[in-house]
Amino acid sequence: MKSATRRHGIGARAPRREDARHLAGRGTFVADLRLAGLREVAFVRSQVPHGRITQIAKPAGAEPGTVWTAADLAPFAQPLTATSTLPGFRAAPLPNLASDKVRYVGEPIALAIGDTRAEAEDLAGEIGTDIEALPPVPDFTTALDGETLVHDDWPDNIFATTQGDFGDLEEAARAAAVSITREYTMNRQAVVPLETRGVAAHYDRSADLLTVWSSTQTPHMIRDMIALQLGIEARRVRVVAPDMGGGFGAKCSVYPEEIALAAIAMQLDYPVRWVEDRWEAMVSSTQARDHHYRITAHAAADGTLLGVEADIVVDSGAYSVHPWTATMDATMSSAMIPGPYRLRNYRFRTRSVASNKTPSGPYRGVARPGACFAIERTLDDLAHALGIEPHEMRMHNMVTPAEMPYRSVANKVYDSGDYAEAVRRAATLLGHDEWRSRQQATPSESRHRIGIGYGSFTEQTAHGCIEWASRGLAITIGTEGARLAMDATGSFTLAVGIKSHGQSSETTLAQVVSEVFDVAIESVTVLHGDTAVTPRGDGTFASRSMVMAGGATFGAARELSAKVLDIGAVLLGEPADSLELRDGAVHGQKRSISYAALAKEFLFTPDHVPGVAPGLECTFYYQPEVQTGAFTYATHAVAVDVDLDTGDVKLLDYAIVEDCGTIVNPHVVDGQLIGGIAQGIGTALLEELVYDADGQPKSTSFLDYLLPGASEVPEIKIGHLETPSPYTVFGMKGAGEGGSIAPPAAIANAVTDALREFGALANETPLTPARVWSALQLARDVEVAR
Repeated sequence: MKSATRRHGIGARAPRREDARHLAGRGTFVADLRLAGLREVAFVRSQVPHGRITQIAKPAGAEPGTVWTAADLAPFAQPLTATSTLPGFRAAPLPNLASDKVRYVGEPIALAIGDTRAEAEDLAGEIGTDIEALPPVPDFTTALDGETLVHDDWPDNIFATTQGDFGDLEEAARAAAVSITREYTMNRQAVVPLETRGVAAHYDRSADLLTVWSSTQTPHMIRDMIALQLGIEARRVRVVAPDMGGGFGAKCSVYPEEIALAAIAMQLDYPVRWVEDRWEAMVSSTQARDHHYRITAHAAADGTLLGVEADIVVDSGAYSVHPWTATMDATMSSAMIPGPYRLRNYRFRTRSVASNKTPSGPYRGVARPGACFAIERTLDDLAHALGIEPHEMRMHNMVTPAEMPYRSVANKVYDSGDYAEAVRRAATLLGHDEWRSRQQATPSESRHRIGIGYGSFTEQTAHGCIEWASRGLAITIGTEGARLAMDATGSFTLAVGIKSHGQSSETTLAQVVSEVFDVAIESVTVLHGDTAVTPRGDGTFASRSMVMAGGATFGAARELSAKVLDIGAVLLGEPADSLELRDGAVHGQKRSISYAALAKEFLFTPDHVPGVAPGLECTFYYQPEVQTGAFTYATHAVAVDVDLDTGDVKLLDYAIVEDCGTIVNPHVVDGQLIGGIAQGIGTALLEELVYDADGQPKSTSFLDYLLPGASEVPEIKIGHLETPSPYTVFGMKGAGEGGSIAPPAAIANAVTDALREFGALANETPLTPARVWSALQLARDVEVAR
């Protein structure tokens, strides 16, 4: 039994424990490893987007084992092929090192090993590569034309097509007072974690153990795939993910570099390491977005959304990545287009196409920023056509609390919440009426315009195996493990299979232990990121860590607490159900015993505690009962200033009201929201990986790939609703990605609102000054033509 309140547990605004070592510079990253005899690796990468390899020539006199090509690596490692159960899905092996063709700039061709990175790069520079250039497939339009094939054995450049038709869209169109069609583009982005990727590997022959250090979000998955691709038993592989400088999704796929270094290390007598430089990160780490939408929507005169048709094309790059596949964004986007609305007539088609670009992979928000952009921009334009305030139209169409749990037209189960209340509070937090008054008071001769925009969404978090299977993943994901032990001093060690890389899991998971045992979180050590010491887990992605690992932690803590109460019952001579765990001790009606004293007596003199099985540790695997996930939701509201002469957009005010269920740590959740919003602002206004018509990436450094900084991110006003999910432990929902989903939609709606009088539309991200200015010119040209 527990007391009514916990000073350190669920809901406490506990400071992040991780900050102590990081602010003092005591973190240990892949680049910090010190291994005896360590040598460095440099890769030779394609500078050609599409070409046939005619020759790879090794430098004369190179030390044996220091230069590796695909032919050298082939006997020791197989290429990884991401497969899918989607009908008609086309798979293509992702080479560890290219052998016959190169299909994107940055694809690894060979590698060189030196005593230092500089020496490795010098040796790599001596490797001769002859590549016969082939016509590139630089974008989705060329890909759909199909005149040039990325994969020679495919009939076209489409990984897969999916489609669905629900309700009666034709009847919705006939009943509509207004119908509109819009096209939207969300351009390609880099993921850009602060720490680039890195891999080190060493084979200990005395222990017959291959240890791989990787900056990865999924250490157990990496371990399994290394073993499978190398053809060795997984017991012989240990993967360690040390401290990480962010991941944001770019580090939860299996990469060729991890497989290659692991295989090579087993053939060498020394450890090897590769640390990605920034150019490599911009061309060889998975990229994101590159979505293209054509949306037709129908609404009644009172603003009721009657029907939506969506045609979605996602440029997935040259290959599928494991395990997510090239169809990940398209299938999720089609499911999220209906958003938080009572939409019953819906038709979609998605096409995931191959191009000569770097493969796409997960990035914070995964597909939902694009889906949110498409439906929210459309909703605003419908509201304008009907003369309705956009935020009021949202509230009119949203699923109500009385309808929860609500099964959407895309078969997603929305578990709990008050969607309209989030809009209402966001409008109040922003000061909607005040901004509208300022907008209306702007003189017509002013060269600046004010706009107000909203973006609402539902975010599926912590979903289970059935949900992943519905998207066609051959590997389904839906469990997490936790092991909790109390030692002889009464302190705790928690081991979890997820990997924290900025989510504050060392803090929040300790709070779950504290919720059960009422101890300071400083007395709980949280171990993660090492397959040798943690129970198997699927990893950190999809806003799942706190729900899944937190659920597993609670299960382990609850089981261990039952045992502690049984021990306390013997030592205190009182029934277990009359005892309370409080203030670091087991309390009875007459006396108490501290955890330290209890553990010492039980572990050192178990004969003093007859009838209780040995051991003070428990392992628990958590799987949610409802596998469609817990749905976080939010509304973002923004006010902008648009310069009519330059197209520059300035954020004047920003508000968000989010509901992620029961909040474990408000300090952490607010930090996640602000960080996500900053990335969403980057998507909206700044970040774009530009490829030219020849398939060459043109923005591969921070000189021409712009990131948001302090001057671009305003003070964020944050409001919370707290509607517990009925399907998760404590009612928690995921909170890691929500901040990044709605900013592009909200900002684009605000820019369009500012420019309504001119007929300009903000339909493509990023909304650079050039794009905004061009949209104004286009609108003026159309007006003149009329």
